[in-house]
Amino acid sequence: MTDHDSDHDSGRSVARRLREHVGVVGLGYLGVCVGLLVWALVVTAVDSSGESMAGVIPALATAPGSLVFLVLPDSAAMFITAIVLGAGVNAAIIGWCTRALRRGGRTH
Repeated sequence: MTDHDSDHDSGRSVARRLREHVGVVGLGYLGVCVGLLVWALVVTAVDSSGESMAGVIPALATAPGSLVFLVLPDSAAMFITAIVLGAGVNAAIIGWCTRALRRGGRTH
C-alpha cells in the first residue's frame, strides 16, 4: 500500500470503509448480530432468577467464531468480546463470498 492509498483511505468514513470490506450483506448480518446481543443483554439483566439462556442465541448466530472465543475466562466482557469477534470474522467471510460471487468466473 502506498502513502497515497493510506491518505485516500483516511478520508473515507468508517461506515464507508466497513461497507467496502464486508459489503451490504455483511453489514446486514452485523446489524442482526448487534440486535441479538442487545436483546440478550437486556433479557439477562431483567431476569431476576439468574438463569437466562438468552446468550445462547447471539452465540449461535455468530458461530463458529464466537464459540472459539467462549473458552476465554467467564465474564460478561469476555462473552461480549466473543460475540463481537465472531460476528466480525463471519462478516468478513460473508463480504469475501459476496465479492467472489459478484465477480463470477472473472479472475480479475
